[in-house]
Amino acid sequence: MIFSKSTFNKGIVIPSLIFIIGVCLLSVFLPTLTVRLLDTVKEFIFVNLNWVYVWAVTLFVIFLVYLMFSKFGKTKLGSNDSKPEYSFFSWISMLFAAGMGIGLMYFSVAEPMQHYSTDVFAANHYINRAKNAQLYTFFHWGIHAWAIYGVVGLALSYFAYRYRLPLSLRSCFYPLLKNKINGKMGNAIDVFALCSTFFGITTTLGFGVVQVNAGLQTLGIVAESSFTYQIIIVGILTLLSIISATSGVDKGVKLLSSINVIAVVVLLLFVLFLGPTVYLIGSFTEGIGNYINNFFGLTFDTHVYDEATLPWFYNWTILYWAWWISWSPYVGLFIAKISKGRTIREFVAAVLIIPTLFNFIWMSVFGNSAIWFDINIAKGALSALADNPDALMFKFLDFLPLSELVSYLVILIIVIFFVTSADSGILVMNSIATKNAARSPKWQMVFWGALLAILALMLLNTGGLQALQTMTLITALPFSMIMLLFCVSLVKALVIDRSYYDRDFSVSTVPWSGEFWKDRLKQIISFKSSASVDQFIDTTVKLAFEELQSEFKQNGIEAKVKKVDSPDTIEIEIRYDVVNNFIYGVKNQVKVVSDYVMEEDNLPDLEDKKTYFPKSYFGDAREGYDVQYFTKNELISDVLKHYERFLEIISEEKNEMFISSNANKNLR
Repeated sequence: MIFSKSTFNKGIVIPSLIFIIGVCLLSVFLPTLTVRLLDTVKEFIFVNLNWVYVWAVTLFVIFLVYLMFSKFGKTKLGSNDSKPEYSFFSWISMLFAAGMGIGLMYFSVAEPMQHYSTDVFAANHYINRAKNAQLYTFFHWGIHAWAIYGVVGLALSYFAYRYRLPLSLRSCFYPLLKNKINGKMGNAIDVFALCSTFFGITTTLGFGVVQVNAGLQTLGIVAESSFTYQIIIVGILTLLSIISATSGVDKGVKLLSSINVIAVVVLLLFVLFLGPTVYLIGSFTEGIGNYINNFFGLTFDTHVYDEATLPWFYNWTILYWAWWISWSPYVGLFIAKISKGRTIREFVAAVLIIPTLFNFIWMSVFGNSAIWFDINIAKGALSALADNPDALMFKFLDFLPLSELVSYLVILIIVIFFVTSADSGILVMNSIATKNAARSPKWQMVFWGALLAILALMLLNTGGLQALQTMTLITALPFSMIMLLFCVSLVKALVIDRSYYDRDFSVSTVPWSGEFWKDRLKQIISFKSSASVDQFIDTTVKLAFEELQSEFKQNGIEAKVKKVDSPDTIEIEIRYDVVNNFIYGVKNQVKVVSDYVMEEDNLPDLEDKKTYFPKSYFGDAREGYDVQYFTKNELISDVLKHYERFLEIISEEKNEMFISSNANKNLR
């Protein structure tokens, strides 16, 4: 019944639901046994295979930095002429809200305070403990975390928009598996992604609900932190998430993300200017320098020479790397969904630097304020609550003016983070489950939202969230290997991509012989009107294409000439079933003339700032050029030059990814 009139893919949804519900039921009915078994597996991985996480995350950082500064950086995530779908602010707001979300509110005070008060560093002077608290918080929430998200998001964006493959993890294996991604292997990859996404969102939202409940209790809105109130909170927030998800990325998610970024900045400035301002600015500045100086040491540090710190290392750094990796299918898919039209350089720079810098500012303001209050005013009261992060944020706010009002703002931000995480998660899960169907019935969004709410509440009631969290961390190990293969696959594709677009013509025809040079001079020194360009297209270009079409037919090749008005455009197309179509077109292009040229006496007069010219374009979105001086025969020669290049490229096996019929099917 669930698949009637739906876009669900049975090969993905059925195995995923069986595994998701099975694990959740085990966690609900046998929480102690499940936690014990999963903790044993997690401990083995963290103790014996922690180096896998360290090396994987390090390679992700190196890989993205290399791509940003390499020749591949200018490659578009889409066709060469594609444009970003969202403004820069909206794009950053959405990826930021999806990537960190509730975690920023939950850990902004708790993590620095826990590093500061832990027994592991108790022998250090309190100033060194404060510096270390900031340094390790930066490390866990900085470039390394966003590199994990960036690898998945970049691979998905590239293969979805550049190769026009479905927006799913299976597509990232196309250079390695080719058409096998459409079979059982591809389904297995997407099942893994769907389950990982569901577990990650469920556990995070479960902890978010507990924090909202604690905040409402602190403000006296609810009498206690109980399961009854959590049911009400989950019901309201899930309903809001479903409404936002059904309205789509362009409306609900985009609007809520923008509102939340503004609210977060307001809260940040409030704490900065009403807290120990000079101390915060100085500690942030010193913290940045400390992070840069220790970057490589932290990156490769496995604490193998300091056994006393190993448990701390497993429970913080390795747990964080596993947590970010387990969340990367969800966050990467969402980032990819909103990143079409960006260049690789723009994508990597924005994803690595902007959220990282904001996280550093945020963690410095809240974490260092809490430590300062704890040392100078609270006399250890805040560090005593380090193990109770649900209440720590609201206790911290008591040391600031207007604490009650600010607590309401904090709860509002947590609620919006909850909704943006849940609604983007619902969209991503539906995208995975449908193999990125263009349109899906809205009841599918309701289904995923309801399933999230029901299972999260069941786990909250029985204490099974810890088991689910541990399961999520365990899945990070195999997925880190999958991500490394993403890097291999992406490099292989980029090398072919670069070769494809850099391919020159084997035989260059000279488009101008020098004949009729007097007529050509008159053309060069005159500016064109839109009507004159239209006339050129309707006469010279059209005649050239029609004559070429006739000659192709004489040689057994069917070519079509298509004409479109407003703006005037004409193209010749040769269609294929197995490979991409060959297209050569000419369109009426406008160009704005510089004021300097308009004022120059020794140039032709120009009444309007706009001039027009006929510009060529091609089926693979390579950059075209001005063809206004071409005669009919020169245009024919130019088309044949590109057709010869096309035939040479499609005859080479390595270019299979660029010439597959998938592209034609998606374009039709």
